[in-house]
Amino acid sequence: MAVASAPAERPGAPGGKRDRNRRERTTQLGQTALSLFLARGIEVVTIDDICRAADVAKGSFYRYFTDKEALVEALVSPVDQAVREALDACELRLREAEDATSLNAAYQGLALALFPVAIGHLDVFRLHLQERAAPPVGARAPLAAFAKTIDDGSVRLTQVAVDRGLLHVSDPRISAFIVVGAIERLAHAVLSGALDASPIDILTTLIRLVLDGVRTRSKDEREARR
Repeated sequence: MAVASAPAERPGAPGGKRDRNRRERTTQLGQTALSLFLARGIEVVTIDDICRAADVAKGSFYRYFTDKEALVEALVSPVDQAVREALDACELRLREAEDATSLNAAYQGLALALFPVAIGHLDVFRLHLQERAAPPVGARAPLAAFAKTIDDGSVRLTQVAVDRGLLHVSDPRISAFIVVGAIERLAHAVLSGALDASPIDILTTLIRLVLDGVRTRSKDEREARR
């Protein structure tokens, strides 16, 4: 797991020994903090706890992070960026979609793009799910911003599909939030071991169920359902 953080002044040439040591230390601190956050919650864990568990002097912590919020930001930032890119790519496909087949393909493409992101950052997603309902203040602020990325992106995609005449919903926000809630509930079930199923199968099934309910049907399909 890479941690997106660096001291204000880079110690040594990029790729050099000091630079590698810096990256290793920030990764060590990030992974240690993430384990503690998952076990005890973000607000309970202190910087002293993180330094003690990572066997790092507290002064060294502040060489890499200004505070605990900056550490959480470093953990979340790569995931947030990857999710934004996946949402943007899906939006482009939706703007070119003409029918139910291309609509479904756009959302399946989104699922396939997000799958490796989730697998590569499972603990960050676990932390997101764990802290989702908590007050978005202090060290939780980066997670709240990540949740907003997901929510806003989902609404935007739904609005594009509605504008294209591919989905029929009165309020895109309602549909988007229902889907996000379902995905997060399913993700929690998988990560907790309550649901033993392939994540790809889960997402594909969810997409099919949702789109079958809200996509705009052709005249022939409407006639067949009468």
